[in-house]
Amino acid sequence: MDNNYFFRNKVYIVIMLLTISLFFILGHLQVGSIILVSYMIFILYKYRTFTIKSHEWEKFIEDFSSKMDIYSKNLLIKSPFPLVIVENTGDILWYNKRFLSIFEKGEIIGRNLKDILNDNNIDKILNGEKELFKYLAIKNKYYNIYANANENSVNSMKTNTSIILYFYDVTHEVELMKEMKKHNHTIMLIEVDNLDEVLKATEEDKVVLLSAEIERTIKNYAQSLSAMIIKYSSSKYVVITYYKNIQEEMNKNFDILDDIREINYGNKLTVTLSIGVGIGGDTPLQNYEFATSAKDLALSRGGDQVVIKNKDNLQFYGGKTKEFEKRTKVRARVIAHALVNLINESSNVFIMGHINPDIDAIGAAIGIKNVVKTLGKKGRIILEEVNSGIENPINRIKKNNLYSNTFISMEEFMNSYDSNSLLILVDVNSKEYVQNKKVLDYVNKVVIIDHHRKSTEAVEGAILSYIEPYASSTCELVTEMLQYMIESPKKNITPLEAEMMLAGIYVDTKNFYFKTGVRTFEAAAYLRQLGADIIDVKKMFAGHLETYIKKAEVMSLAEVKDDIAITLCPPDIRDNILVAQVADELLNITGVQASFVLAKINDDVVISARSFGDINVQVILESLGGGGHMTMAGAKLQNISIDEAKSKLQGVIYKYLGEGE
Repeated sequence: MDNNYFFRNKVYIVIMLLTISLFFILGHLQVGSIILVSYMIFILYKYRTFTIKSHEWEKFIEDFSSKMDIYSKNLLIKSPFPLVIVENTGDILWYNKRFLSIFEKGEIIGRNLKDILNDNNIDKILNGEKELFKYLAIKNKYYNIYANANENSVNSMKTNTSIILYFYDVTHEVELMKEMKKHNHTIMLIEVDNLDEVLKATEEDKVVLLSAEIERTIKNYAQSLSAMIIKYSSSKYVVITYYKNIQEEMNKNFDILDDIREINYGNKLTVTLSIGVGIGGDTPLQNYEFATSAKDLALSRGGDQVVIKNKDNLQFYGGKTKEFEKRTKVRARVIAHALVNLINESSNVFIMGHINPDIDAIGAAIGIKNVVKTLGKKGRIILEEVNSGIENPINRIKKNNLYSNTFISMEEFMNSYDSNSLLILVDVNSKEYVQNKKVLDYVNKVVIIDHHRKSTEAVEGAILSYIEPYASSTCELVTEMLQYMIESPKKNITPLEAEMMLAGIYVDTKNFYFKTGVRTFEAAAYLRQLGADIIDVKKMFAGHLETYIKKAEVMSLAEVKDDIAITLCPPDIRDNILVAQVADELLNITGVQASFVLAKINDDVVISARSFGDINVQVILESLGGGGHMTMAGAKLQNISIDEAKSKLQGVIYKYLGEGE
């Protein structure tokens, strides 16, 4: 109600006044006077009634508001839900007893909510980005948080926002979801790594016993998981079980990998498994696709490991044994023939390595470039930077007129590619480490040739992929392929090209004592037949005295613990190649089984790692976002100090050593 009653009813007032006036004009003075007096009495009555009701209404509103304040306070205090009122900075203004019961008393007084809950989503609630946050874990319970913001005037210039947070206990709901998840079906695909090779390397009278023991071990394992198991080829099995059983295996680091390695029936090669597990799919088919992808990744990373794949990420277990060399060259021949067909079908060919390319990438690129030229196609190598490690080899190549216009920049690539171009990636399979990621956006056909374990961020959609972690180097793989790709290699491959490929093998094997197999020496011998001179290769990598002094300085700072050497480069050393060389040299120290060298380069910390194989440096650095293979790996940590990087590295090493016990 308000005081504008008469104004809102002025139409009726005007009508009445006109009517009364009409009586007076017509001479009915007595009747007009009676009506006028009656109307005035009516108006006074209505006004008094209106005034009384207005006062009563205002009093009712005041009483109601007062009672609502009391009710609101009682509701906050006696609410069955935990409540807390905070400023938008997170400082606690008030909380009820239910909220206090969630925490110990000492944890609340004078604290900030962000410190107590320690969750990034709290910032989003305080900033008004979210009004609901689900499933926050507090003291073994789970809560949904609902937010309600109110602005309070502090003075004429400033307002503060207070936020009421309601905590709704959903522990039962979360536990129910967990229980349901435990009983979700998962699919596991098991493959015995290179079973044919294992059986061939076993005495004939024990082959049947070995095969039976492998199958018995796998089936007993499936039985321990209460799983259904089907053998669908001599070395492959499909297993269906509950997610809760997979969780238990994750906690045990899949000890089936250890059990299968212990089988000994006269087999000269260790029996290992590659296992892919698909979980969290919307359908059994999706879980099967996850498992297939996971197993393929396990195989391409060298086997002897479990890979678990869901919608969001990958998890790795095992992978701590050395890859053993494949004796057959059938795959090399098949890949070589397929690559020849792709080159012939393409308008032109581009070859690209990884960031900070080494001589293995350059040597492999030169070998592939020769094949492309021999097949009558135009091939060029994308090279945007020349580091100290490849400066001498690149200068030797550029002095030879046969290789003019071989190396091109990104700008030159952009001016020469077309829809039928072919890109061959050498010595890299991760899209994060290719020399220039933009190239991948423009080329439809991609081939990968690499000896590193397949990365979780591997280039997708490659029409041909040759990733063999057993190989010493990419140059070894390319050398084998050359023999099947071109006629009369001795006539078509120059001594300089052969030396570049031999240099790739020489450097990646650390002078033929790292990760060398029979096929490594066969490839080196073949390159020697093509005119490669090992003395010229050695001269290619002769270093300056200043470099040796710097390496000695970094090595002198090394700390050795648990047979692992860790050293930090001084701030003035910012050379990736020198970092890698120091990691190599540290293995010459008695008792050192693995080495890690850290250097601050711009805003990043680069880590180079080496090992004799007993310690898998690839698994360690994968935890920091890096990669490589068992005896040689690297990582780059962004926006971090070198001391923080060292602390992180020590943490993952400690975890790795703990899992191995």
